Amino acid sequence: MDIIDGFLNKITMYRLVLYYLAALVGIAAVFGAIGWLPYGPVDLLFEALFFLVACWAANGILAGIFKAHPNSESAYITALILTLIISPQPPMSSNYIIFLIVAAGTAMGVKYIVALNKKHIFNPAAFAVAASALLSGPAASWWVGGNIPLMAFVIVGGFLVIRKIQRFDLALSFLAAAFIGDILTHPADGALITIQKAMLHTPLFFFASIMITEPLTTPPTRPWRIEYGALVGLLFSPAIHFGPYYSTPELALLAGNIFSYAVSPKETHVLTLKGTREFDDTITDFSFTTGKNAPLAFAPGQYLEWTLAHERNDGRGNRRYFTIASSPTEREVHLGVKFYEPSSSFKKRLRAMQPGDTIVAGHLAGDFTLPRDPSEKLAFIAGGIGITPFRSMAKYMVDTAAQGGPARNAVLLYSNRTPEGIAYADVFDEAAEKIAMRTVYAFTGRRDAPPSPRAHRQRRTPTARTQNPAYGIFHEGRITADLIRQEVPDWRERTFYVSGTRAMTGGIERILADMGVPRTRIKIDFFPGFA
Repeated sequence: MDIIDGFLNKITMYRLVLYYLAALVGIAAVFGAIGWLPYGPVDLLFEALFFLVACWAANGILAGIFKAHPNSESAYITALILTLIISPQPPMSSNYIIFLIVAAGTAMGVKYIVALNKKHIFNPAAFAVAASALLSGPAASWWVGGNIPLMAFVIVGGFLVIRKIQRFDLALSFLAAAFIGDILTHPADGALITIQKAMLHTPLFFFASIMITEPLTTPPTRPWRIEYGALVGLLFSPAIHFGPYYSTPELALLAGNIFSYAVSPKETHVLTLKGTREFDDTITDFSFTTGKNAPLAFAPGQYLEWTLAHERNDGRGNRRYFTIASSPTEREVHLGVKFYEPSSSFKKRLRAMQPGDTIVAGHLAGDFTLPRDPSEKLAFIAGGIGITPFRSMAKYMVDTAAQGGPARNAVLLYSNRTPEGIAYADVFDEAAEKIAMRTVYAFTGRRDAPPSPRAHRQRRTPTARTQNPAYGIFHEGRITADLIRQEVPDWRERTFYVSGTRAMTGGIERILADMGVPRTRIKIDFFPGFA
């Protein structure tokens, strides 16, 4: 799993999906050439190339008309999905070519035309094929799911996608509901035969990994995601019908999209850079204004998808998911970013932004939020730039307490290689002074005594302790079970929040589990595209 995680950490979610779909088309072409699939490789590759060009062109034209930031990645992904669900035909028929043009145009058009407050409502590929069928045109065959030779590749690639975006809850709720729906509507076949048919002769696994997991049309929090998956799964069965209209995979997904839109935040924001603050050579805080009087509405710890248009996109595209580092009580929106070398084209453009430049942020989501019960004791554990959600939470707790709200009981363990990597120490100092939130700084990169996070403090050794809450506690080494027991003596009474890289959060989760912390009291920060 370490090798798989290493690969997944180096690639964005969108790029992984794009490569996966392209691989399926290529493998299908090979299988078609040797007679394992009923489609010739020339017909299949023609359809794929046609959709890629048509979707790219339509996306660019519509983006220009609507003055939006075009995203070629999403256009290519939609093109390949259309290829895998519409049966290829010999490119001699004018009706077939017209259908391909209309399908590509409809898929791209729905992103711009059928959108409210610049938020997507429907899955583009599903909308395009559903519109065609409702208008008495060709229907989608979903051939990618009904071919046994492709099944292993669909399942393996789909697993990688789900693991990357950590949406097992969504996929499993969909699969469970789909099986239940099929069993209830096919009682004469028996449960085992019904499940076998669904697995081998429907696009079940492709749907679970690609279609329902699209972030732009997925609910923002886990409870809603589970309900969304269950709804689409129940409607997925072809025996479900409303009067003369029978359900199809695309109609099931569109119904789920409407549900998702109803329970999701609706706004997309154009944010203007106000200024930046560098903590060291690798970590920068970006401060944005919203262009409106009211602060941005979100819960501390949630994240946004950030889109930054720039030329010569590299393989990681122009979209990223970043946690909001600011509190809902602040008018400015803060974004904390760590830069690595060599940086992606996105981060190079982000770092080069000047005051007055804009970035698009939307699709608010995330369950890594404070508990509703303010009396619940909390322990925050952060690694590196994983500190951003805790900056948001700490500032929120300070501000709400100042306004007469309850003072939450929290302690922070913050791991960095060196003291220079510390970010937002001023906020944690304020939290220590005003709500008695203790911070333990753990340094893993060098053995000499770390300096204080703030220049005006006098130098202290890693083992120095103080009763003054304005000072942090310094520790040399990693965050271990012994350190947690030492610095959080009431750890059995606390709920743990852990944020950082996949490797770091996995390691801390194992430590806490070995200590006896129940899984229900361990919350891990994760969002699509982390790392």
